[in-house]
Amino acid sequence: MEWTLAGLFLLSAILLTISLLKSNRIAKEEHKQIDLIHISTMKEINALQESIRNMELDMEVVTKDAGIQLSAEDKVLKREVLDLYRRNYSIESIAEMKQVPENDIEQLLAPFQEVKGEGRAAANEN
Repeated sequence: MEWTLAGLFLLSAILLTISLLKSNRIAKEEHKQIDLIHISTMKEINALQESIRNMELDMEVVTKDAGIQLSAEDKVLKREVLDLYRRNYSIESIAEMKQVPENDIEQLLAPFQEVKGEGRAAANEN
């Protein structure tokens, strides 16, 4: 009876050791996977930051070449107005939101608005 208890105790100690070793190995593998995911995410973030930096530089080059001098506030206003317009807000509601006259909003959006109806008129002339 004593030998049976000693054998069972020894067997449980061996199984506990094996279990701890396997769980350590699995934890290390999971840690490696997390590290790989972290590295790939950081690479993507760096690529996006580089892309944004390049776009900002391109924007600066284009504005310098075009001779456009806008203040930071004017750039923000123009960007926000264009964003609202592309999200299908009316010119009246944009003017009300930004507390700017509708005429000014129309002038800001003029280069970005598509002329509707001209294609149909040109097609019907022939």
